[in-house]
Amino acid sequence: MRHLRALCAIADAGSLHRAARRLGVAQPTLSTQLTRIEQALGGPLFTRERTGCRPTPLGRTVLGRARPLLTDMNTLVREARAAAAGGDSRLRVGSTASRALAGWLRRLRRPGLEPTLQMDVSANALLRRVTDGQLDVAFVHEVEGCALHIPEDLRLRVLVEREPQFVMLPADHPAAARPVVRLADLADDRWMVDPTVDGEWDGVHRMLRAVGLNPRVLHGDYHTAASLVATGEVVTVCQPSSQSRPDTAVRRLYGDPLGVRLLLAARTRAELDAVFPALEDAYWEAARQSTAYREWLEGGGIRTLPRCPVAATGGGRVEFVRAR
Repeated sequence: MRHLRALCAIADAGSLHRAARRLGVAQPTLSTQLTRIEQALGGPLFTRERTGCRPTPLGRTVLGRARPLLTDMNTLVREARAAAAGGDSRLRVGSTASRALAGWLRRLRRPGLEPTLQMDVSANALLRRVTDGQLDVAFVHEVEGCALHIPEDLRLRVLVEREPQFVMLPADHPAAARPVVRLADLADDRWMVDPTVDGEWDGVHRMLRAVGLNPRVLHGDYHTAASLVATGEVVTVCQPSSQSRPDTAVRRLYGDPLGVRLLLAARTRAELDAVFPALEDAYWEAARQSTAYREWLEGGGIRTLPRCPVAATGGGRVEFVRAR
């Protein structure tokens, strides 16, 4: 099954490099594994081209049989675990970082139901865990211009179609005196980006290059970034629900140049229905607690989306709901 997952990952990613990143292995390791698989099956499964990998006729045949086998195996594991749990009342929640988490878990908790939480900076990794039956639901964000790899058997619900990303900067930074900051005002600053977050580095890099900036960039996680912002070392993009502190300021970026889409994923619509209202309430509660985000919302920043039927998009099925 591991070999079949590797083949599907290569086909979906279109290259050994991208597939290795999704699988969490080194590219030489995946290349060696593919060679062994091809030797075992008796022929080449992919053509290696300068632009990536494409399935051969034999590869398409194998992939056509592999995908339903993987789906059946995932279902078998999921049902076996449920049977072994004997009606376990835990709700397994996965999420990328969000200030809505505390309120969401609080709303989900009730007698007979105890949610557990698994955090990960990789939205793609969380989506795979939902598909594999390791998680029941996952709340993830998709950086604009950096589409997630959404498994075909997942159902998705959009919480916010485009959440603008704000900037966190030192409280005594000259630009912090204004409610809206232009990227040009941060041209001389060092930026901190977490390269392990799916799409974040690409999105920030594209945003900065669009206005002709090529600043010095440090790599670090959210907590390190906040600490270094407080000491005046860096500036960093942040979620709009982040709150200013005595030593840091959260400000809107002029023109909202970077956004993310907020998604809830599950295997069935019933699972989405069971947890989405609590997430929606928790998110807008957190949004109202942030002065900068509240002012942006009250100024008509977020677009209200009309309800529309479920549509197939990038593998998973997506439902749009009205933002409040």
